[in-house]
Amino acid sequence: MNALFTGIDISSKTNVAYLMQPDGSKYSSFSVQNNQGGAKILSERIVSALNALQLDAVVIGMEATSIYGNNLVYALRQHGGLGRFQRKIHVLNPKQVKKFKESYPELPKNDWVDAFVIADHLRFGRIAREVYMDDYRYNALQTLTRARFDVIQNLTREKQRFANYLFLKCSGIAQDKSITNTSATTIALMERFETVDDLANADLNELTDFIDETGRNFADPAAKAKAIRAAARDSYRLPVTVNNSVNQAMAVSITSMRALEKQVKVLDKAIEQQFEIIPNTLTSIPGIGKVYSAGIIAEIGDIHRFDSQASVAKYAGLVWSQHQSGEFEAEHTHLIKSGNRYLRYYLLEAANSVRRCDSEFRRYYDLKFHEVNRFQHKRALAFTARKLVRLVFRLLKDNRLYILPES
Repeated sequence: MNALFTGIDISSKTNVAYLMQPDGSKYSSFSVQNNQGGAKILSERIVSALNALQLDAVVIGMEATSIYGNNLVYALRQHGGLGRFQRKIHVLNPKQVKKFKESYPELPKNDWVDAFVIADHLRFGRIAREVYMDDYRYNALQTLTRARFDVIQNLTREKQRFANYLFLKCSGIAQDKSITNTSATTIALMERFETVDDLANADLNELTDFIDETGRNFADPAAKAKAIRAAARDSYRLPVTVNNSVNQAMAVSITSMRALEKQVKVLDKAIEQQFEIIPNTLTSIPGIGKVYSAGIIAEIGDIHRFDSQASVAKYAGLVWSQHQSGEFEAEHTHLIKSGNRYLRYYLLEAANSVRRCDSEFRRYYDLKFHEVNRFQHKRALAFTARKLVRLVFRLLKDNRLYILPES
């Protein structure tokens, strides 16, 4: 390709650029500040190089280094001087760049070398399409859906922390599979009763009324009250000082969970509002609401960036590695470790919801679930999400609604 290849190594304060000519020789390398002024200097020096070399195209690449390169991409796209040239901007997977660098075993590790490696990777190619999304509606939506992902991860960790405290305070309840560790009822019980003895000796009628009020959906609150009281009686007893410390730590955990749940609701509302301006057909799939659809759309962007459903699956990391040599081929392999973790998360969550609402997806999930004896749900859900990718790709590609198959 007859273009100027520009590799940029991103950091929080500076950006190191390497400008490579079409034949692979160095044109220049330099460092600029990672701010608006530095982006302007970078753009102007790229334009100067294009004019000096009489080239009409530039390919710019940088690693996906957290959020430090996002503003630079916007600045490069909005610079008027670069707009006169054919321009592609790639945000590369760091693993992809690392693997390419392994073909140069003697290279040291520094920002200048990394910028060269990125530029050379762009020159050798196998990067078929520009991977950064032009439509800023997707970027705006992506900011919200990724924020929601982070809050959900924090909430999951906080729930696990609360479950640990629950085992310390009332091990019987934590061990009882019929009692959800982080349900509203369990949390209310831990707030109401200071010690496990208080719960174990509680009046059964009063406990039943309390569970009925806090649970609201128990078919038999009296039976649930008996089970909880029995679990409390079987629990370990803590020393008073330790019990008080556990209560304090548990109170902080409960406050954190409630705050995070409020954040999820705020983000869900914002996502739904932003999603209104992006036409799509995914919400026609039973079980996929606006939030899960938005999470998928935000990461995929324009579906025409992808040649096939297989390329979407690979982008999401829903592809299994292959282990084959001669006539041997392993039957059990793992999902690849690369891929877009946000897209994979929303596809898995959507698949888990769809399989409860769609008979075909439910049948497929059950089939995969019973094929093995280990990691059944995790494996079956991954296969179901892979199946969902095919449906998502076709609906978006053809811009059509999903028609529920007959049972």
